[in-house]
Amino acid sequence: MSILMCADELASTTGRVALIDVRWKLGGPPGREEYLAGHIPGAVFVGLEAELASHGEPGIGRHPLPRVEDLQDAARRWGVNSGDTVVAYDDSGNLAAARAWWLLRWAGLADVRLLDGGLAAWTAAGGALATDDVAPDRGNVTLAAGTLPTIDADEAAGFVGVLLDARAGERYRGETEPIDPKAGHIPGAVSAPTTDNLDARGQFRPAAELRERFEALGVRDGSEVATYCGSGVTAAHQVAALAIAGFEAALYPGSWSQWSTQDRPVATGR
Repeated sequence: MSILMCADELASTTGRVALIDVRWKLGGPPGREEYLAGHIPGAVFVGLEAELASHGEPGIGRHPLPRVEDLQDAARRWGVNSGDTVVAYDDSGNLAAARAWWLLRWAGLADVRLLDGGLAAWTAAGGALATDDVAPDRGNVTLAAGTLPTIDADEAAGFVGVLLDARAGERYRGETEPIDPKAGHIPGAVSAPTTDNLDARGQFRPAAELRERFEALGVRDGSEVATYCGSGVTAAHQVAALAIAGFEAALYPGSWSQWSTQDRPVATGR
């Protein structure tokens, strides 16, 4: 199943499409105001903090996976029906929207896409914007967890394949840590900043380029691959990029926000 949809394809599609706007930035307010200022017509706003994560004790991380029952209820509020194509986008190279893509694929939806280039690609292609607050009829989709692989902290600690750290290089090296209690990375992890998956337009680099990138980081056909980030959001983007390149990867949902609150070893430097 294809991962990406281009703006022209979205504009010309005639099938049922559930379109979701997932604008969000770390440390920033929810993106609803930006959504109301202009979104793709028909798109429903999805709050990442409220609808794409659960919340609990700090030891489980900042953005734990939601209960699948809660995700199903949210997806029905977004108007998603069984058999729909779901297209997610944001205004930051799909770094946030990929969380929705991964969660819905993890929960069993077969046809979930990312709008390549997000909102900027839509407007560059001449697409109009709307300012209404879309409230669709309730959908009937049924979700079940577990379609995509995950690992937990213990599995990350003993991971025998390639463990990719999707955060910025300075956070991986421990030079700065703006939000979590410890600076550094999981011992043995390889630095692989998510932003390097994108070109200057905020679109995914071609599959061949992504494959070359991940092979340079040690990924091979048949090898075990997992990825983490600060709290399991941009690591979902890494899973998508790896899939485009032809590699399957597991997600560590707790990521550094969980690891750094536990009594676990921390590495720094390159």
